[in-house]
Amino acid sequence: TSEQIEHLHRRFKQLSQDQLTIRKENFDSIPDLEFNPIRGKIVHAFFDKRNLRQESDGLADEINFEDFLTIMSYFRPIEMNMDEEQLDRFRKEKLKFLFHMYDSDHDGKITLQEYRNVVEELLSGNPHLEKESARSIADGAMMEAASICVGQMGPDQVYEGITFEDFLKVGGVSAGVPGRAQGAGLRLSPGPWQMWQGIDIETKMHVRFLNVDTIAHCY
Repeated sequence: TSEQIEHLHRRFKQLSQDQLTIRKENFDSIPDLEFNPIRGKIVHAFFDKRNLRQESDGLADEINFEDFLTIMSYFRPIEMNMDEEQLDRFRKEKLKFLFHMYDSDHDGKITLQEYRNVVEELLSGNPHLEKESARSIADGAMMEAASICVGQMGPDQVYEGITFEDFLKVGGVSAGVPGRAQGAGLRLSPGPWQMWQGIDIETKMHVRFLNVDTIAHCY
């Protein structure tokens, strides 16, 4: 609505300090984000040209208000008048945004190392969990993904990584711990991979930003 756009424009101006564009360093003014274990991935997502629906790849140096609205659109709530086709597209857009957060080298696959990195970052603030335990969580989840997407693998067969098509099958990435990565950033569900059937991503993925309803949360 026009009221929502006006509200976001005020937040954009606050973050950009009344400039026409936002740069990565503008996110340094968000206090809660400073202590978020996946701060870099959250900021990265705002400048990822894949999320900005641009034809070129890589990261933008800055984004304008139109770009800002594009990113915020991934977190918009479900509309009651959506039909099944619209709901499916709506759901896939959200999952694509999450997929891009894990696919850090932009090669179209989430590799084991990329998944390990995210798990280790999310669990870095837990003093009771060693790095090796985080790696075990990631390795187990990737094995489960391979079994779902490929089935029985031969002894010499290597699972190169999760494509977006695989990502839809296994239900997205579940690489967090309840209560971690809260506040200014994504909150990701714990444990191994799980199918999305029955998971209400349409309403469980929303965004809060600055000091009102604004920083990305995904349960």
